[in-house]
Amino acid sequence: MLRIAVPNKGSLSEVAAEMLAEAGYSGRRDSRKLVHTDSRNGVEFFYLRPRDIATYVGSGALHVGITGRDLLLDSGSDAVEIAALDFADSTFRFAAPAGGDISDIAHLAGKRVATSYPKLVDDFLRERGVEATLVKLDGAVESAVQLGVADAVADVVSTGATLRAAGLDIFGPVILDSTALLIGGPTAHAGTDRLLRRLRGVLVARKYAILEYDLPIARLEAATEIASGIESPTVSPLKEDGWVAVRVMVLRDDANDVMDRLYDVGAKGIFVTQVHAARF
Repeated sequence: MLRIAVPNKGSLSEVAAEMLAEAGYSGRRDSRKLVHTDSRNGVEFFYLRPRDIATYVGSGALHVGITGRDLLLDSGSDAVEIAALDFADSTFRFAAPAGGDISDIAHLAGKRVATSYPKLVDDFLRERGVEATLVKLDGAVESAVQLGVADAVADVVSTGATLRAAGLDIFGPVILDSTALLIGGPTAHAGTDRLLRRLRGVLVARKYAILEYDLPIARLEAATEIASGIESPTVSPLKEDGWVAVRVMVLRDDANDVMDRLYDVGAKGIFVTQVHAARF
């Protein structure tokens, strides 16, 4: 039975649960439940703190898990990245008091840097020959400078508004672009490939839609240039001579633009259907 570590809370938890449900797995109904067995699919889910998942998977206690790239790299475990899951994106940057004497990572030498990811930040600085004292905090690191426990911070940045509100300016290169991952342990499990196929199917289903339309066959080449699909369109003859029915996969975000362009080349009866599951 495949043993899967799943985040029990935080930004990763809800989306991971939704993704697994869309992939056909049953999940826990009671948020206090720590283990759930899905006998139908041959898996066991273990609900753990996101920060601990890489440690459990890297030790071999669990076969695979869902966690962030930031947490994987900061853990120092032997777990490895299997695939990106395209959610919970985040960027890590350095920040220091606006107008102060720290505006480059070289200026961090001998300084105190507050962070919730000490190994990740230490590895980044050491690779660049910078030695700093890291102050480990579990959250709200933007307050560390104001409270006098650090000279700079290394934290997750989205808009930067929180850091600016604390009187801090972002500087230096990006430390890490993180996203949610499926990670694996030192020993591969036969069930991992099936899980990965299902999760990739969910990603495709979320990105694509099925577009169908009728078209004069003489204009098929022009229509195919507009929407070529993942492989190629499916084309079927209609009862009326010289007309065909076309079915093709398109990116959801592009669907309306593609419909307009197909209409301009003579397509009729154009409609879009959502994809609920896929395998490739």
